[in-house]
Amino acid sequence: MAARSPVRVALLSDTHGTLDARIAAEVAACDYAVHAGDVGNAGVLAALQPRRDLVAVRGNNDTATKWPAEDEDVLVALPTTGCLTLPGGTLAVVHGHRAGSVDRRHSRLRQQFPDARAIVYGHSHRLICDQDALPWVLNPGAAGRMRTFGGPSCLILLAAARGWRIEVRRFPPVHADTPVSAG
Repeated sequence: MAARSPVRVALLSDTHGTLDARIAAEVAACDYAVHAGDVGNAGVLAALQPRRDLVAVRGNNDTATKWPAEDEDVLVALPTTGCLTLPGGTLAVVHGHRAGSVDRRHSRLRQQFPDARAIVYGHSHRLICDQDALPWVLNPGAAGRMRTFGGPSCLILLAAARGWRIEVRRFPPVHADTPVSAG
């Protein structure tokens, strides 16, 4: 019997209304997409529709005053936390702005989601893969144009019953002639 391929999950956050086209291409090659908040508008979520499912949560900037009025129904439907059951465990999703100071954030997230295999969060716009303890705490960085700290980024989670693996995708900063998806 052939081994089953791992499930590919695109992890991203902090698009703030603009999804980098290179990130969108990574998502298109995945089975699932997970957005850890500060989405910015419904167009970003529409651009993330993979073959199976999309899990997205509300960030501190996902408010009625910052989203287009015509997207209000999508905004109000965004939960503050989410989860995705995958081969080998559960992925918890939260924006992270309520997890406390940077020096305590990962321990607080681990306390909040002790049964998860990994936790994905956003908010800081800084790409981090803390795999020193379970659950892993992952921040994919910013997948848009705002405060990318080295360029737009995302993480690809390869989830299989026998184990999980993370691949980092970081692209050069966007310049005026680099295409982006308006979301």
